[in-house]
Amino acid sequence: MKNYTITVNGTAYNVTVEEGTGSAAPVAPVAAAPKAAPAAPVAAAPAAAAGGIEVTASVPGKVFKVEASVGQAVKAGDTVVILEAMKMEIPVVAPQDGTIAGINVSVGDAIESGDVLASMN
Repeated sequence: MKNYTITVNGTAYNVTVEEGTGSAAPVAPVAAAPKAAPAAPVAAAPAAAAGGIEVTASVPGKVFKVEASVGQAVKAGDTVVILEAMKMEIPVVAPQDGTIAGINVSVGDAIESGDVLASMN
C-alpha cells in the first residue's frame, strides 16, 4: 500500500492506495471526499507557447463559451472559458493576475482533461 496526500480545492486528504495485481476487479472506496463545487481548477506551468502560464481543463467535455479574449487583463479567479461536462457548465478560471496571451480552443471543441485551453503572461 502507498499513502498519498491529495489537495482538492484547498483541502488536504490522506489517501491509501493498494498496489494492484494487474486485475481489473473493482475496489470499494476507502473514504468519500466531501462534496465540492465542480470548479475546474487551472494548472500554472511553464509553457513554450505564447504565454508563460497554461490554463488547462480539469475535466473532459465541450467548450461551451469563451469568456476572455487575447490581450484582456484578468484577475486570479476570473472566468476564462466555460466547459460543458455531464450537463453542467464548469468555469475554468485564471490561476493568477495577468494578460491572456492566447486562446487555444473554440466554442464546440471537444477537450480532454489536461488540455491547454489558454495561455497567460
